[in-house]
Amino acid sequence: KMAGSSAPWIGSAYLFLQSTCKTIVLPSLYESSQKKPSVFKALKLALADSTGSVNGVDILKVHCSHPHLIVQLKFCKQENCRRFLQSYREGALQESLQNHLQLSLAMTAVPLEMELKAGSEHLDNMLKDEDRCLECIFREKPDRLRDEEIAELEKRLKSLIVYQSISNNVAVNDCASLNSSSLPSPSQGSSLSPTVTFTFQEQQFANRTLTSDDHQKFAKLVSKKWKQVGRSLQKNCRALRDPVIDNLALEYDREGLYEQAYQLLLRFIQSEGKKATIARLIAALEENGLISLAEELLGLHSNEDCS
Repeated sequence: KMAGSSAPWIGSAYLFLQSTCKTIVLPSLYESSQKKPSVFKALKLALADSTGSVNGVDILKVHCSHPHLIVQLKFCKQENCRRFLQSYREGALQESLQNHLQLSLAMTAVPLEMELKAGSEHLDNMLKDEDRCLECIFREKPDRLRDEEIAELEKRLKSLIVYQSISNNVAVNDCASLNSSSLPSPSQGSSLSPTVTFTFQEQQFANRTLTSDDHQKFAKLVSKKWKQVGRSLQKNCRALRDPVIDNLALEYDREGLYEQAYQLLLRFIQSEGKKATIARLIAALEENGLISLAEELLGLHSNEDCS
């Protein structure tokens, strides 16, 4: 039990991660000096999503134990730990981490299996009993300070967030004072949530973040007009400013139009995060007369022929 209400609530747990795709080996990716910052960034952003704050949980160390990547976590507030457990139990943490890994590593998909342990206790077996999970985590005090390598990765990520204005809403809100000049001002108390619905051909559609399916359809169907769509997106996306689009055309010239279009939208998604919405892409497609592609992305072709 806690000794007095003045003592801080501190606990520790281990998150075991394994990709279910044979070609994606998380420990190997983390051991690569090139990929390590990308994997770490995905971990930090997903954990921030799960607790509602960049500082909701600390990463003390990341162990590579093939086939698992084991992340040692430290919680300093019971409410943050509770939020983390709810996110883990509901599968939101898993989904968030899969999405962040996909973006950070520029892969089509990174399917994951997760396991949560505190000491010898397997918390997956008791997730419905949240108080018991909290007790187990609270009993396990962190046995180390934050690893020097983790501190360095955190520092690099922080400077990257400030520099690029990465638009994961949690990261942005925590860095808002640093980024205020380059960010739209969200309404008081809300995260950077996009417009809930938008109109296309006099119909209302739910706005949402772009999916990997949208990404692939766009790359497959946009053809030669990818650069024009890029110029439309460029107006509100710093990551696509000149000479980025022309550079992509040169860099992926040999791979062809699909890869050029894919890389364009990848830049947009990586820089805009949760603000990379279907509404913004549809507006860019409309602007360039690509109505048939817009209809395809919105699932209208099952009902009617393209115009």
